[in-house]
Amino acid sequence: MLVLLLAAVFAAVEILPGDAAGATADRGASAAELEARRTALGLDRPLLTRFWDWMTGLPTGDLGTTARGEHVTDVLAGPFPNTLLLGALALVLALGGAVMLGSWSALRPGGRADRTIDALATTSFALPEFVVSVALLLVLSQWAGWLPAVTLTGPDGAPESWTMLVLPLLALAIPQIGWNTRIVRGALADQAALPHVKAAILDGLPRRRVLTHHMLPGALPAVAAGIATSAGMLLGGAVVVETLFNYPGIGAVLAAAITDRDTPLVAGVVTVAGASISLLLLLADLVRATTLGERR
Repeated sequence: MLVLLLAAVFAAVEILPGDAAGATADRGASAAELEARRTALGLDRPLLTRFWDWMTGLPTGDLGTTARGEHVTDVLAGPFPNTLLLGALALVLALGGAVMLGSWSALRPGGRADRTIDALATTSFALPEFVVSVALLLVLSQWAGWLPAVTLTGPDGAPESWTMLVLPLLALAIPQIGWNTRIVRGALADQAALPHVKAAILDGLPRRRVLTHHMLPGALPAVAAGIATSAGMLLGGAVVVETLFNYPGIGAVLAAAITDRDTPLVAGVVTVAGASISLLLLLADLVRATTLGERR
């Protein structure tokens, strides 16, 4: 899947208007200088040849060289850990919020809390990240003045203060809390219809104990799959959120790389992001297989 994705990336950048030579050349460069730069960047070679050469270096960790002459691994070495930190915190927040809200809703099926949580979850997931970001900026930064509107970078390339993480973290996590709340609520509803759960309720066990000991363990595979899927959505939303908040992550790197038509850098970002998502999906499959094996 990752190989096919990378091939699509190379093709997509290729069909964009312009090329890396023109996008990164000095202003006023002559036609001869642009042609020489295209030759130096290898843009005069067929696309399949360039893709094959790039792929052969991938197993050794060589992600190629950017159009500006930097190693892709060096360009990503600073921003990628920042994005991993932001994404990991957003995943934890999404998981905790979804389990709490989904469980609260499942304990009161059909009640006011259930209907309210369902409406809020649907609304939050339907809102694009840039809408959530702008709303958070207006309310928490401009009006209340509680949090900084932009991220300032320290000498180590990381945000200067933890408070600068809060707004981008919430902007990424809120839609995923809505998405995963619906998944948790649906999975718990399926578990509630099973005979052993009904028997536990008829035996007089407290509903909270039934939830924690009988329903949540059975819902774990669905919850794990939902969180793993959220990882891809988070990385996609990071491009918008990191740009809006000036956060030093791979989202800003990807936006700049697309502007420069820098195929190796775009492919490098997709590689590290795709590998991370694939790992999370694999872990979700392992959780599902382990849980189903124990139940059998």
